[in-house]
Amino acid sequence: MDSEQLLTFERIIREGSFSQAARALNLSQPTMSTRMQALEEDVGGALFVRGGRKVALTERGESFLPYARRALEILTEGKEVAQLTQEGKRGRVTIGTLESFSGGLLAATIAQFHQSHPEVEIFVRTGHSQQIEQMLYDGVTRLGLLSWPFLNPDLKTLLRFKEPLIFVAPPQHPLAQQPYVTAEDIHMQATPLLLVQKGFALSDILTHIYPHPERTMELPVQTARELLRQGIGAAFITRTAIADELASGQIVEIAVQNIPPAYRESALVHLSRSHTLPAASRDFIAALRQQAGAICLPDA
Repeated sequence: MDSEQLLTFERIIREGSFSQAARALNLSQPTMSTRMQALEEDVGGALFVRGGRKVALTERGESFLPYARRALEILTEGKEVAQLTQEGKRGRVTIGTLESFSGGLLAATIAQFHQSHPEVEIFVRTGHSQQIEQMLYDGVTRLGLLSWPFLNPDLKTLLRFKEPLIFVAPPQHPLAQQPYVTAEDIHMQATPLLLVQKGFALSDILTHIYPHPERTMELPVQTARELLRQGIGAAFITRTAIADELASGQIVEIAVQNIPPAYRESALVHLSRSHTLPAASRDFIAALRQQAGAICLPDA
């Protein structure tokens, strides 16, 4: 049984006669008869009552009709989905990311992408670097968001990002009352100093501050953001991770002297041996590049 047989069967019922269905489908009567004979052989018996002036279904035909229509609907939907997937309007985007990258830029990109691609499914899974690489190898995700540089030669860089770490605190914090602060100011007054987005960049900053262990908290980004909103602590953090709080005035950026600028570098990657990325993934990469703006390196 094939879709042409089902389509012919359903059209005969809809038009009310073989001849009208043949005209609608631009088919000859012999072709119509051949299709219906083959379909009746597949279902095991007659679908039409022969000899009447009008088309009438047998009991077998009446029971089969709703299933034939359902099959045609599913096939039509499948064709539409396949076409939309090819165009990037349907499908699935799968990303493995470090926990510290899951908010900020990535979250903003997902929100923007959902507005333009509401039918595309988004799947984000977090883990440490080795777990993300394993997700890529296992096919659990197609894209990975990792710290740069990385050593795995199987990974191909799609986008690279370089974003400065800025020093922030609640507006009522003593450090926020000064025109600028120094490493010594932060060492003495940032109690607690919230350590987030740990990596090479933050490690370089800490070598200038020498923070007291009992005056620091090592926290996920979301926890640090909540503490800052509640007026607790100060932190070096990327602007995209704290953009909403900066815009609302819940926290403020503070100028820092005698500490060299530090940058957090990251990369969006996929396996170099992978096949061409689906259209939806390519559209997501374009949205991420647009959202990143100036922090996306042009040679990525």
